[in-house]
Formats: sequence, C-alpha cells, structure tokens
Amino acid sequence: MHTVFVIVAPIFALIIVGYLCRRTNKLGDKAAAEINKMVVWLCLPALLFKVTATATWAEIWHPGFIAAFGAGALGMFAITLLWRLRGGHGLVASSIDGLSAGYANTGYIGIPLCLLLFGQPGLQPALISSLIVVCLVFALSLMLIEIGLQDEPEVGRAVGLVLRALAKNPLVVAPLAGAAWAMTGLGLAEPVMHLLDMLALATTPCALVSLGAFLAEKQPRAQASPWPLVVLKLVGQPALTWVLAYKVFHLPEIWAASAVLLAALPTGTGPFMLAEYYNRDAGLISRTILWSTVVSLLTLTALLYALGYAQ
Repeated sequence: MHTVFVIVAPIFALIIVGYLCRRTNKLGDKAAAEINKMVVWLCLPALLFKVTATATWAEIWHPGFIAAFGAGALGMFAITLLWRLRGGHGLVASSIDGLSAGYANTGYIGIPLCLLLFGQPGLQPALISSLIVVCLVFALSLMLIEIGLQDEPEVGRAVGLVLRALAKNPLVVAPLAGAAWAMTGLGLAEPVMHLLDMLALATTPCALVSLGAFLAEKQPRAQASPWPLVVLKLVGQPALTWVLAYKVFHLPEIWAASAVLLAALPTGTGPFMLAEYYNRDAGLISRTILWSTVVSLLTLTALLYALGYAQ
C-alpha cells in the first residue's frame, strides 16, 4: 500500500488545498468554475495537442494492448451509459456517468505507477492508455453530450449543429490538430514545446484544486450515491480488461499486467471538467472521483498482490 499511497497522496493534497482555499474564502464562489474553464480552454488542449503532435506510430501501435485496454474502457462506458439511459436519465448525464466509469487516471497515477513497477518499459503502455482514454473515450462522451444537447427534430440540421459544436470545442480540435501536425513530420520548435509544457503541466493541479473548491460548496441534500460508479470503475473495468488481456488477446505479461492495473485506476478529473463545463450534476462526479481515489488505495494494493507485483 505504501507504493500506491506515495503516488496517490499528492492528489488528496491538491483536493484539500482547493477545499481549504474555498472554505477560507481565499478563492471566490466562482473559483471552481473559472479554474475549470482555464483547464478546458487552455491547459488540457495544450496537453492533447502536445501528446498527439509528438507521438510516433511505432510508439503507439500495439494492437493487442490497444484492443484489450480500449475495449475494457469503452465496454464499461457503454454498460454504464445504457444502464443510466434505462433508468430514465438523459443522454448528457448518462454520457458523463459512463465516462466516470471508464475514464482512468492514467496520466497522474498510471504513468508513475507503471514506471515504479516495470521501469522504463512501463512508460509505453501508460502513454498509450492515456491516448485511448482522452482521445477515444473522452471524445466519444463529448460527441454524445453534444448530441444530447440538441433539440432540433430534423436529423440533417441536428447533425450539422452537433458537428459545428464539436468543431468549436477545444478538447476536440486540439488532438485533431496535433495529429495533423504530426503527419507533416515537421516537429515542434523549442519555444512552442516550452509553452505547451507549461500549460500541460498545469492541467492536473488546476483540475484537482477546482475539484476541491467545488466540494467546499454547499451541496443539495438529495444526491445520487457515487458508489455504483465507484464499483464499476474499480472492479468492473479491471475485471473486463483482465479477461480481454489474459484470456482473449493473450498479451505478454508486462502488457497484460499494465492493461489491468491501468484499468483499475480511479476516475480521473475529465468527467468533472465536463460536468462543471456543461452545468450538469458535478456533485455526483466529484464524489465519484474522490471516493474512487480513496478506495483505490485498497483495490490497487490487492491487485498488485494478486498479479504478483507486491510481497
């Protein structure tokens, strides 16, 4: 547990910093929303552009791992989405809840965890999983949210409205622009890389401070329980990924173990960014992130023992 705690502790610290700053009024009542806007419009787009602009085909093309981890994340997203829709929730809320069950914190926790366990070879699966989570699962959720927001009855006009909305969304434009730039083979100038690095490094701290500030606000008493989403994320996704990695695709040990461990990570801040940005039930999502992170101290430690990476 010590290994997991060392990696996860800074997440709690940043959430607590945001919480205390808001409770003591060092941050105003609009701080959570304004900081989140900075993440959505500046920091995360810079990170997405940098990752896709600098990735090479050789680094990311590992089809077995992509299929196992990607199908696990998308599968849990789809299961949660359908469950919420059948329960009478709208497409927007259901998409955000689905993202909460399939959006692993691969960047802030996954990369250092894989490096600690597997050394430098562990960096590759962690980076690929980050691309899958952000550029595939996150993008799919964004698309469904925009579809859910449209009330245009005519299909053609509705599709046009969705495409225009997506074309204006920095979280969609940035990775596409980065991928297009990578295809030119030109690379990025050093000053541009420094600018992107500074913005990208601020993504997680700002998102976590924003989350803490939001949690400090008074929440309505009647709130949905986060525990179904927590269980789906911490148990459902790694279980599905384990079957795919070990039984279906028969991945080499380091790739199979990485896929399962990365799938078992707690919910990242992406769903909260969207819930806050689209004025949805950010209270449920914030508590899902918080409790999945807390409980992951136990579930990740148990998984490390089960896979033979802890003594």
